[in-house]
Amino acid sequence: MATLGLSEQDKQAVADFRRDVVEPSQTKLVLVDFWAEWCGPCKQLSPVIEKIAAEYADRGVLLVKINVDENRFIASQFRVQSIPTVYAVFQGQPVADLTQARTESQYRQMLDQILAQLPIESEAGQRAQDLEPLLAMGEEVLNAGDAERALAIFAQISEMAPESAEAAGGQVRAMAALGLTDEAEALIASLPPELSKEAAIERGRSAIALARSAKPGIDVAPLQARLEANPDDHEALFELSSAYMANGDRDAAADALLRSIEKDRSWEDGKARAQLLQLFEVVGLEDPWVAAQRRRLSAILFA
Repeated sequence: MATLGLSEQDKQAVADFRRDVVEPSQTKLVLVDFWAEWCGPCKQLSPVIEKIAAEYADRGVLLVKINVDENRFIASQFRVQSIPTVYAVFQGQPVADLTQARTESQYRQMLDQILAQLPIESEAGQRAQDLEPLLAMGEEVLNAGDAERALAIFAQISEMAPESAEAAGGQVRAMAALGLTDEAEALIASLPPELSKEAAIERGRSAIALARSAKPGIDVAPLQARLEANPDDHEALFELSSAYMANGDRDAAADALLRSIEKDRSWEDGKARAQLLQLFEVVGLEDPWVAAQRRRLSAILFA
C-alpha cells in the first residue's frame, strides 16, 4: 500500500497492517476480520471466528481484527462495503473471501480447503514431518510381524502427538494382530469424535473385523482335502483364507479369496470380495502388494 499523500493516522494504520497482516502472512494464513463496535452481526460472529482461529492456530492460521471506524483507509483498500467482512490473506494478498461463513463447520470446511492448497508453515505441519519417520518405523515393524513391538512404537508416538490418527490407527492394528480386539475397540471408543472418523481409524476397524474372522491354529490340511474333493466349496476357501490370515500369510489368504471370486463372485452376496477388500484396507491402499492384488481382482471381474 502506497503512503504518499496520506495523513499521519493513515500512515500509521498502513504500518500496523504491514506488521500485523502482511508480514505474518508470508508464512501463515491471516484471517482479517473487518468489524465495528456498533455492528450486531460482528458481535455474533466474533466468538465463532475467534474459536476457529484458536483451533487452527497450530496449522498456521492467525486472526487479525480491524475496526473499520478506526481504519477507514485499510477498509477502503479492501473495498469493504458491509460488515462483518472476512478475508483470508496469504503472502500479502487476499486468497479467499470467507464473509459468507457463519458457523464453525462452514469455517472449518473453507479453511481445510484453503490450507490444503497453500504452503503454510505451521506447528502441526512440522510435527507431522517429525512423526513421519517414526510412523514409518512402526509400519515396518508391524509388517514384519512384530506386532508387540509395533504397538509399543505407536503408543509412544500417540503420547507425543495425541492428535495423530495414524498413530492411533497403528495401535489399533497392532492390537488386532495380537488378538486384542476388545482392547482395540475400547481405544477407538476413547478417541475424540473427529479423530475416530479419520481414514487411519477406519483402517483399524477393518483390522479388528479381520482379526475376529481369522481362525488361528486351524489345520489347513482338512480344508485342502475338502477342496480337492469339491473345488467349488466356497466355505472351505473362505475358512482357508481366514486361517492363512491368522498365520500372517496374506498371499495365500488373497489367493484363496480370489479363487472363490473367480468361481462365483456372487457367493453369499460377495462375501469373499468384501473380505478381500477389507484385507486391502488393513494392508494399506497405497501398498504395492495391494496394487498387485487389485490388478488380479480386476482381471477376474472384467474378464
